[in-house]
Amino acid sequence: MSQLRWWLLILGVAFFAGLTLWELRRPRQARRREVPPEPTRPPEPARPPEPARAQEPARAQEPPLQLPEMHAIEPLTSQPSSRRGLPLVELPEDTGRFPVLEPAPPAAGADAAAPPDEDGAGSEPQPAQAADAAAAPASGVRDLLPELPAAAPPVVDWPPDDERRVVALRLVATQPERFAGRSLRQALAAEGFVLGRFDIFHKPDEDQRAVLSAASLTRPGTFDAETMDSQHFGGLSLFAVLPGPMSPPDAFEELVTTARNLNDRLCGVLQDETGTPLTPARIASLRERLFGGALS
Repeated sequence: MSQLRWWLLILGVAFFAGLTLWELRRPRQARRREVPPEPTRPPEPARPPEPARAQEPARAQEPPLQLPEMHAIEPLTSQPSSRRGLPLVELPEDTGRFPVLEPAPPAAGADAAAPPDEDGAGSEPQPAQAADAAAAPASGVRDLLPELPAAAPPVVDWPPDDERRVVALRLVATQPERFAGRSLRQALAAEGFVLGRFDIFHKPDEDQRAVLSAASLTRPGTFDAETMDSQHFGGLSLFAVLPGPMSPPDAFEELVTTARNLNDRLCGVLQDETGTPLTPARIASLRERLFGGALS
């Protein structure tokens, strides 16, 4: 009996020792299962060996650019202050004789000396005499300048009142704008108009006979050459008096063309003599009346 007890005691101790070892190993196995295994990387393919580069020939080194040294013939600081910075111009010997402009002779009596005073204090000229002497050469030069001949005014030869017919158009400035006198004068001059008889503008033909005329819409309808540039005008009245140098159809076409050209320069509004806008239909109506001889 005593041997059996010993065997049972030994087996019980061995069983508890094995159970203890089993319990100690279970947490380690659980930890190993939780950690995922690292993915294995595929082996990199072997790269082919790079071909040996051909040895580049050594570039020849270019020599540095050398500029010649520049030296002044005479330093500027050595020249006197009066000649410093002035260029020298050499003229050839065979240039001939150069024309010399001589001053105009002064006006008669301009350089007459004032008689000295009795006490000797009149040797200096008076201020008024000095001013006259200074203005004398200028007036002499103006007298020597040639004057341009004045343009001949166009010949205005209108038929009597009971035999004439008038074809008129209007060029009106846009409100509240008005035509500046200078712009109006330049536009008329560009179309060949000349200020003439009755103080209005006339457009002559090759024989200097008035074909068209232009008057101001503002009464009295005339223009003053001296004050026109400083004035403003509300519009123009362009008209042709028939019979005239041209035939009625040609005069009407010349009137319409001139009115359109002036309107392109002045940017106004074209109308007929009654104030109706000058549309293509209105132009055709006026042309038909003119050709039919019913225009009054």
